[in-house]
Amino acid sequence: MKKKVVVLVSGGMDSVSALYHAQLEHDVIGALSFDYGSKHNHKEIPFAAFHCEHLGVPHRAIHLDFVAESFKSALLKSGGSIPDGHYEEQTMKQTVVPFRNGIMLSIAGGYAESIEAQGLVIAAHSGDHAIYPDCREAFMKVMADAIRLGTYAQIELLRPFIRMTKAEIARRGHELGLDFSKTWSCYKGGAVHCGSCGTCVERREAFLLAGISDPTPYADLSPLPPKPSPVPV
Repeated sequence: MKKKVVVLVSGGMDSVSALYHAQLEHDVIGALSFDYGSKHNHKEIPFAAFHCEHLGVPHRAIHLDFVAESFKSALLKSGGSIPDGHYEEQTMKQTVVPFRNGIMLSIAGGYAESIEAQGLVIAAHSGDHAIYPDCREAFMKVMADAIRLGTYAQIELLRPFIRMTKAEIARRGHELGLDFSKTWSCYKGGAVHCGSCGTCVERREAFLLAGISDPTPYADLSPLPPKPSPVPV
């Protein structure tokens, strides 16, 4: 059943694919981006705004200055260097922003109820599980309960990609006609995608496995590192 929904859109390939997917499946009445002081917010949020404008979806960017000022993460401008290597390497834990999705979903739940939406859409996927505890389905289930029980509208947390791989998301976005050149992944936030950090490696790998041409210019096209062995989560 179609719902009035708000989509969390960072400007990355997953969230923009989720926006296009939601536009087909639901009535998207709003989209939210969060500027929390990451090294790449300035590169990805303009793409979120671009796709929302293209689809005629109202877009808001919410500033969370307290995250940049008070939290510890290599992903933040206040943090250390972004590690290179595979996305699922344990070193990528340095890029975790503590409870980021919990904070964003709490704000988004209040916003959704305020504009009379019935659901929230987030693009968390199976590849996130290795290093991001607030992307795992166990977390999403209890967060979904909290948002539903904490809103008069009983806002539903929709996670259409939670069991999908990055390659499957790339295929879905491709099916929906998404121009992936107008999305951003690189955590370093330079002039072009670096090609070697965990998110660039994950992006390159996704297009390769999906059998889709990658339109992204990279500074480094060295061979992809091997995927590490799974670790307990």
